[in-house]
Amino acid sequence: MTSTAATPTQTAKKVPVTVAYGDGIGPEIMEATLRIITEAGAGLELEPIEIGESIYHRGISNGIEASSWESLRRTHVFLKAPITTPQGGGFKSLNVTVRKTLGMYANVRPCASLHPYVATKHPNMDIVIVRENEEDVYGGIEHRQTNQVAQCLKLISRPGSKRIIRYAFEYARANKRKKVTCFTKDNIMKITDGLFHRTFEEIAQEYPDIEHEHWIVDIGAAKMADTPEAFDVIVMPNLYGDVLSDVAAQITGSVGLAGSANIGDHCSMFEAIHGSAPRRAKQNLANPSGLLHGALLMLVHIGQSEVAERAHNAWLRTIEDGVHTYDIYKHGVSKEKVGTKEFADAVIARLGQKPAHLKPAEYAKGAHMNLAIRPAGKPPMKVRVGVDIFIDRRDGNPDMIAELMEKFNVEGTKLTGISNRGTKVWPNGNPDTYWSDHWSCRFEGDGELFTAQHVVKLLEAADRAGFDVIKTEGLYTFNGERGYSLAQGE
Repeated sequence: MTSTAATPTQTAKKVPVTVAYGDGIGPEIMEATLRIITEAGAGLELEPIEIGESIYHRGISNGIEASSWESLRRTHVFLKAPITTPQGGGFKSLNVTVRKTLGMYANVRPCASLHPYVATKHPNMDIVIVRENEEDVYGGIEHRQTNQVAQCLKLISRPGSKRIIRYAFEYARANKRKKVTCFTKDNIMKITDGLFHRTFEEIAQEYPDIEHEHWIVDIGAAKMADTPEAFDVIVMPNLYGDVLSDVAAQITGSVGLAGSANIGDHCSMFEAIHGSAPRRAKQNLANPSGLLHGALLMLVHIGQSEVAERAHNAWLRTIEDGVHTYDIYKHGVSKEKVGTKEFADAVIARLGQKPAHLKPAEYAKGAHMNLAIRPAGKPPMKVRVGVDIFIDRRDGNPDMIAELMEKFNVEGTKLTGISNRGTKVWPNGNPDTYWSDHWSCRFEGDGELFTAQHVVKLLEAADRAGFDVIKTEGLYTFNGERGYSLAQGE
């Protein structure tokens, strides 16, 4: 089959792009992807770098060398094939390292069905997951605090929430989407997820042309898996977005077809969402579609939307014509099983064509996304009202711990409660509650301002009493509103 339209003139000024061929199937799918978008007219000046497994084995724990950082800071655009992270401890996720180091705060994953050419239960699915990319539990701040209990800190900031939520609304407006939905679990995590939800409601008021709604993440996820056509753009904190973007990609038909964009103010990264699949490497089997879709998002990002549209429509026509790699090949639907190189050849041969049945790709051209940081406003009045002192104590019980702590006699403070793993155990605890060795003892002000000196004196008293203090958390109000949670049962 030959192309029915001439290749568009390549961009006059080529755009510098850092390229990593990756591990496993990475080099094969990158070669196929670059051939397709180059033939479609992409104007790129490629800067190859080496990352991943070979760099890890040189003793660099994050999988990327200093010279590669220099390339990323110079080009500001990164097209990355999947890599292999060695088994065992001590190796940091390269993706998380790059995203956080270069401030790539938004992860964008479009998920649209290809019914009936790729099997799915949801023929009308066409959603975009916008995931916060830097915060939540992905800070990886973890501690083993006692013999029985470990913690992972969940950090949600107002600036981080504002930035990702605004991005979701601006994306929806630029791409003519009609609704933005927020998923959180703020019926349980009322302060962290509550902050994200409240920020969503505030920013939504600036976009009266776009419908907005909020779902608790568990029932929202169930609804998405059952009736994805009810959603359009979904914005979520990091962990939920990571899990549900893979679910969304899979229920469209295959995780292997999905690409993703990691957007930052200074540098952005584009990739497939699948892994390096070393068992399939060097066999001319791998489907390059996921990385190709990442590259299409990259082309839109650098202002080459027409090229992205041309390549995407050729890909859709290829899928529609039944030319499929092994992973999506199905008797009765597919017409030809091809390898990686042959699939790329088939897409290139269809450049200039559009699908006959699937919805043609249309990318917004010249759409402006207003992502400028808005003034933060006057900060609230922050007042310290107490402290939670966490202790490691395997023996004893809540009444015994309370009796010892009430003898601290630090003027201006009062022990008001003890909880164990978040559940109230004193005063008036339930005898059926299970106790671990992890206790939180809450001291609040007793008729006077609670100062740093109060905290110091309480810690000194705890040390004299033989308590193993593993952590403290200040208790604050903000404009009189409590900035800390109550224990379960309070």
